[in-house]
Amino acid sequence: MKCNKYLSIVACLVLFCASCKAETVDIQIPKPIITPVVKPSDTTRSKPGDGIYYTVMSRAKEPTSAWKSYTAKTVDHLLDFSYSQDPATGTYGGWKVTRSSATGFFRSEKIGNRWWIIDPEGYPFIHKAVAEFKAGPSPIEKASLISKFGTDDNFIKTESQTLRSYGFNGTGAWSDADRIKVSEKPLAYTVIVFPMAAYKSEHIKKYGGKYPVAGYKGYRYDLVMCFDDEFDKYVESTISVISKYKDDKNLVGYFTDNELPWVNVALDNHLKFLDKTEQAYIVVKKWFDERKGKDATVADITAEDRLAFSAFYFETYMRKVTAAIRKYDPNHMYLGQRFNTWAEELSNPEIFRIAGKYMDIISINHYGKWEPDQTVMTNWTNWSGKPFMITEFYTKGEDSGLANTSGGGFVVATQKDRGLCYQNFVIELLKSKSCVGWHWFKYQDNDPDQPNANPSNIDANKGIVTREYVLYQPLVDNMRMINEHVYELTKFFDK
Repeated sequence: MKCNKYLSIVACLVLFCASCKAETVDIQIPKPIITPVVKPSDTTRSKPGDGIYYTVMSRAKEPTSAWKSYTAKTVDHLLDFSYSQDPATGTYGGWKVTRSSATGFFRSEKIGNRWWIIDPEGYPFIHKAVAEFKAGPSPIEKASLISKFGTDDNFIKTESQTLRSYGFNGTGAWSDADRIKVSEKPLAYTVIVFPMAAYKSEHIKKYGGKYPVAGYKGYRYDLVMCFDDEFDKYVESTISVISKYKDDKNLVGYFTDNELPWVNVALDNHLKFLDKTEQAYIVVKKWFDERKGKDATVADITAEDRLAFSAFYFETYMRKVTAAIRKYDPNHMYLGQRFNTWAEELSNPEIFRIAGKYMDIISINHYGKWEPDQTVMTNWTNWSGKPFMITEFYTKGEDSGLANTSGGGFVVATQKDRGLCYQNFVIELLKSKSCVGWHWFKYQDNDPDQPNANPSNIDANKGIVTREYVLYQPLVDNMRMINEHVYELTKFFDK
C-alpha cells in the first residue's frame, strides 16, 4: 500500500511538470546566508592574563565571500596582563597622573617613547571616540528620537552620558558639534570641514560630472584640484566658519575633507588628461620640465618622479588649508585629511613626510585589514615624526538583521564578536605607542529605509545603536571592558 501511494504521488508530479512545460515560471529562490557556528577558544576554566584568546569568523561584505577564522585578543586574557583600574580623570577626560604643561587646549606631545594628546589641564589623554554622533535623518530615526529623548538637545545630553558610561570620552567626524559644544558636559569633540569637496561641485557643473577617468570619490581624472586658484576661494569660505570654535576648550581639533584621491599616478594624469590651457596642467608641466627637461614626455616618468611629485602635489593642498586653519583658529590642532588607501598614500613616505610638516596628528581611516600592522604603524610615525589616530573602523554583525553589503568593514556573526574585534583592534593600536586615539564608525546603524542615503552607508550594522536608539549590549559591554583599562594597557606595553 505504501509503495502504491508513493508511486501515485510521483506520477502526479510527473504529470504536473509535463503540463507546465508550455509555460515555465522561473522562481528565484534566494540563497540563505549561512553564518558558521564557531566555538571560541575555551576560556571557561581560564584566568586573567593566560593568553587564551577567542576565535572569530569573519568575511568580506559580499554575502558569497568565504568565512575565515581570526584571533581576537581581549583585555581579560591578554598574556601576562593583570588589570585593576585606570586612574581618575580630570575635567576633559585626561588621566590625573604625571602632569605636563597646560595650555588650555588639547595638544600632542611625546613623553618618553609614547605619544599622547595632552588635555587642556595638562593631563595625558587618548581620544576614545564614536563618529557621527548625531540625530539620525530618516523618518524612523526621527520618530524614535522624539519617543525616547523628546528633543535633539536632550538626545545629546543623555547619549553623551551613555557614551561615557561605556568608557568613551569623545566624538569623531560628522557629529553634531554645535549641540555638543553647548551641552551640559561636552565630550571632547572634533569638527570636519570640506574645502576640496565643496570645490568639486564647481567641476561637476563645468564638466557635467562625466569624466573618462574618475576614482570612487568622483574627482575628475582622479585628481585633487589643489593647483587651481579657484580652490582658494573654497578654502576661505569653508574654513572661515571654524572661528566660532576657537576658544572652546572641549574641541580637540579639525579635519579637512575625507579620503581624497592621492593616487600614485597623479603626475601622469595631470599631463595626460588635462587641457594645456588649464592652470593645473601649466603648474605641473613647469614642475616636470624643471625636473626632467622640456623634451621629456609622459613616457619618461619614473617611480622616483611620481614619488617626488606626490610631495609637491600634497604640500600644495596642505599649505593652503593649514594656513586658513591657523588664520581662523590658532588654538586647536589640525588632525589631517583622513588617509585611507593602502596602495596609495598609506604606503607613501613622501606623503607622510609632508603630513608631518603640517599636521599635529595624522588621521587614518582603517579598512581592509583585520588588525593594525605594527610595521606599518611604525613607518607612519618614522616617516612623519608625528602621532596618528584611527578615525574610522568597524565590523558588522550578521545577527543585526541588516544586509551589510555596504561599507568597508568586515562582517562577523554576532554583536559579541564585534566587541571582541574592537578589543583586539585597540590592543594592537596601543602596542604601537604612537596611536593617540580611535574613532568607531559610527554611533547609529544605517537605516535601510532612509531616502537618498549615501551608497557607502546603506543597510549596514555599523552603529553601537539600532535605528530605534537601542544599544547593542554585547558590543558595548566589550567596548567598555577595554575602554576602562586603556591607561593601564599603555603602562603594560611600555615596560
